[in-house]
Amino acid sequence: MQRTYCIRIITLVSCCLAIATGQYSTGPGAGYDSKALESVFQARNLEFGFPTEHERERVLREGLYIPDSVVPLDVDVYYTHGDKTPSIFVTIPRFSKGVPFSLAYVTNEVRPNGTELRAYPNYEWHQSHGADCNGLTSVFRTQIDECGRMWILDSGEIDFVQHCAPQVYAIDLASGNVVHHYRLPRGVFKMNVSRFVTITIELDDHNCDVGHIYMADSIGHGIVVYDMATQNSWRIENKFTFPLQEFGTFTVAGESFELWDGSVALTLTPHGLSEQSERMLYFHSLSSDIQMAVPLRVVNNASLWNVNNWKPNDVTIALDQFVVLGKRGSQCVGTAMSETGMLLCGLVQPSSIMAWNIRQPYTRKNLVLLIQDDHRLQFVSGLKIVRNHEGKEELWAMSNRLQKAFGPGLNYKEINFRIQKCGIHELFHGLPCH
Repeated sequence: MQRTYCIRIITLVSCCLAIATGQYSTGPGAGYDSKALESVFQARNLEFGFPTEHERERVLREGLYIPDSVVPLDVDVYYTHGDKTPSIFVTIPRFSKGVPFSLAYVTNEVRPNGTELRAYPNYEWHQSHGADCNGLTSVFRTQIDECGRMWILDSGEIDFVQHCAPQVYAIDLASGNVVHHYRLPRGVFKMNVSRFVTITIELDDHNCDVGHIYMADSIGHGIVVYDMATQNSWRIENKFTFPLQEFGTFTVAGESFELWDGSVALTLTPHGLSEQSERMLYFHSLSSDIQMAVPLRVVNNASLWNVNNWKPNDVTIALDQFVVLGKRGSQCVGTAMSETGMLLCGLVQPSSIMAWNIRQPYTRKNLVLLIQDDHRLQFVSGLKIVRNHEGKEELWAMSNRLQKAFGPGLNYKEINFRIQKCGIHELFHGLPCH
C-alpha cells in the first residue's frame, strides 16, 4: 500500500527523524494531513524523438537504441523571461550502448510510452556515440545557474569504456551558444575507471562570474576541482571520498541491488548566511551514510593539491580539514541546497525527501522527513532547487526505480519514471504542493 506523509515544519529543529528497531520513524510534528509532490512527468518507458523515422530504424537495427536499456537519472529546470511554463531537461546516462542520446528536453508531444523527449542541444551532439569527442558521450547530471547557463558534465564513457576524456560544457540557454568548454587532463581522472556524475558551480553572488567547478567521480572515488580563471584542475581523494562496505547494498521497495560508489553529492553553503563563518563544500559518497563538509578555502587552494602532479598516495593532504558532520543510517542520492541553508536529499530507506538545517548539528533529531512516499519516490537520483517565474524556490525531483533496472528488470506496464515538484515554502510548512 502506498504511504505518503508530509511533516508540517514551523522550525525544522522542532521535528526529528529517529531510528527505532532499525526503521525510520517521524518524531514531534507528525500527524498532519497527507501531502504529496505534484506530478509533472511520468512514463512507463522513455519515448525518444528522432530527426527522421529512418534514423530511428537505423539505431534500432544497429543496437544503438535498445528501448529497455534507458534509465533517466537527473532533472533540471529553467524558467525564462517570466514564463510560467519552464523548460524541463532530463539526463539519460549511457550505462550501455543502447541509449540514443544522453541529454534531452521534454516536449509537448505525447506518444504511446509518454511525453516525447528530444536531444539537447540537438541530435548531432550525441549521434557519434563517443566517436566524436567534440560532442556529448554520456551525461549524468547538469546544473543550470541563475544566469541561464546549463553546465553539462560529460563522463566520456559508455558501459565502462572510456571513449573520450571527461569534459564540461556550458551552454547559454537563451541563444544555444557554447560559452565555455573544458576537457579534463589525464592527470585528474582514471582511465576506464572514473565516472563523473555530479557537477556544482561556485557562482559569484553579485554577477555571473564562476569561480570554481566541482565534479564528483563516483567510481574513481574522488572530487575534481576546476579553477575557471586559471583553467587548471586538481584531484582530491581520501578516505572520505570512498564508499563504505556496509552500505554497498541498496534496498528499495523490498528489492535489493549492489553499488560500490564513492563521491556523488556536492552542494555549497548559500551566499549570505551570516551564521556561517565560511563557505563549505558539503559532500557524501553514495554507498555510505556519512555526511561530510570541507571549507572552500581548502579545496580551492591549488597549491595545496599539487596541481597537474596528483599521485595516488596523496591521500593525507589537509585531512584534518575534512569534517564528519554525522551519520543518517541510510544512503542518500540526489541533493540540493535552499537559499536559507536547508540541505535536502533523496533518502533511500525509507523512500523519502529528507532535510537538514546546516546551522544545526547533523544528528538524527535534526534530520526531517519532508515527504515519504514508498511508491512514487523509489530512488530519487535527481534533486534540484530552482526559482520559478515568480522568483520563488521550487524543489524538482527525478525518481527512476533503479532497483528494478539493475535487478529483475522494469515492468513496463507500470509507471517507472517520475518528475515531481513542490514549492519550498509549501514543502517546509506542510502545505499542498499544487
